[in-house]
Amino acid sequence: MTESLKEYTFQHWQDFSDLLRFKTIAAQGIGIEATSNWLVEQFKQLGANTVEKWNDQGGNPVIFAEFSGKGDQTVLFYNHYDTQPAEPLDQWDTKPFEPTVIDDTLFARGASDDKGELIFRLTLLKYYQEHGGLPVNVKFYVEGEEEIGSSHVIKYTQAHEDQLQADAVVWEGGAKNAEGQLTITGGLRGISCLELSVTTANTDLHSSKASYAESAPWRLAKALASLRDDHSKKILIDGIYDDVDELTPAEQELIEQINFDPAKVAAAEGLTQPLLTKTPKRDLSNEPTINIEGITAGYQETGVKTVLPRFASAKLDFRLAPNQNPTRIPELVRQQLAKNGFADVKVKYLVGQPGYRSDVTHPFVKLVHRTAQTIYGQDGVEYIPNSFGAGPAYAFGRLLKLPVLSFGLGNANSHVHGANENIRLSDAVQTVTLLDQILQSL
Repeated sequence: MTESLKEYTFQHWQDFSDLLRFKTIAAQGIGIEATSNWLVEQFKQLGANTVEKWNDQGGNPVIFAEFSGKGDQTVLFYNHYDTQPAEPLDQWDTKPFEPTVIDDTLFARGASDDKGELIFRLTLLKYYQEHGGLPVNVKFYVEGEEEIGSSHVIKYTQAHEDQLQADAVVWEGGAKNAEGQLTITGGLRGISCLELSVTTANTDLHSSKASYAESAPWRLAKALASLRDDHSKKILIDGIYDDVDELTPAEQELIEQINFDPAKVAAAEGLTQPLLTKTPKRDLSNEPTINIEGITAGYQETGVKTVLPRFASAKLDFRLAPNQNPTRIPELVRQQLAKNGFADVKVKYLVGQPGYRSDVTHPFVKLVHRTAQTIYGQDGVEYIPNSFGAGPAYAFGRLLKLPVLSFGLGNANSHVHGANENIRLSDAVQTVTLLDQILQSL
């Protein structure tokens, strides 16, 4: 990347900053049509060979664009144009849908996740088109449902598999960690979300009857407690660890190099209890979890209502190792509850996604890692075999059988999903530097 591209990026990213002005909230059905139409027009103006707005599989439209380059290799970029809601608005120091630059920092909803990433990728495309063309073929898959679970992504990748053929996938983005290292991530964990519920009577009872009548909250609490060992914190669900793949020596080595200081993490997150594991880096990467998102039962308003509740429910999520099948989880839970004496507790599957982990020995993985080290420094890059969160990378990695790598322009204080979401423009330009050198090296 030449100095002129650095200057160009600083000067021209605002050519696409209107993307941040759209209030595009998939959870509320706001701004989808206007934002997707704007993207179609931008790709056309950038000279794409093909621009299509896919609606054939339902859900919010997917924008597909294809550009021809000088080389034979093809890179597929995945992005999403929907964002989280901005509320509560009183916690923002700037207007969330008016991109605002203060010193080196850009504030806006979607600045990091994920509109900002797309803006700077479009800026790089524009530079190439004005300076001799793209070094390789490039494709874009931009969806509008990532923030609500990407429930249609597998249908679209299956229906358009031929158009999505590529040599590698660059995922939506990423960030520098708290140590200032660029984090490169090779995939994501899976997730399975359930609802458990129990009914213990036909109506709520007077609380004096707790002498002989079981309440739904107590019943549910005991059922939940039976699913996790109180000492080892391991999940007590038969079969849940059966489809967890063993880490390869190369993966183990990379995981050991992840920056995770238990004391610093506990302090930064304000933890009041000890960590649940002595091997957090391994567990974050390759172990399932069980989490109670919330419990609903009985009277919770002001004052006292001496009632014995008849109904209680809880929402759970299981973070899964990348190869685990999320649809197995509800039946495993159901069987375990019955085994533990809680066959009356109902289990409902809500939503889930498989995970995916790229082969850490793949040539593209090595190229990106090596190139990043030339820009950020030998010790300025952290490679994580898979993210600790979830996302639809499996739809591309498993179906298209491609390496999927995520790296981007965020920082440890980007406040993704929160108020004052931000990126540093200098980080964004550095990410464009990395993308350029990767594409030039293929």
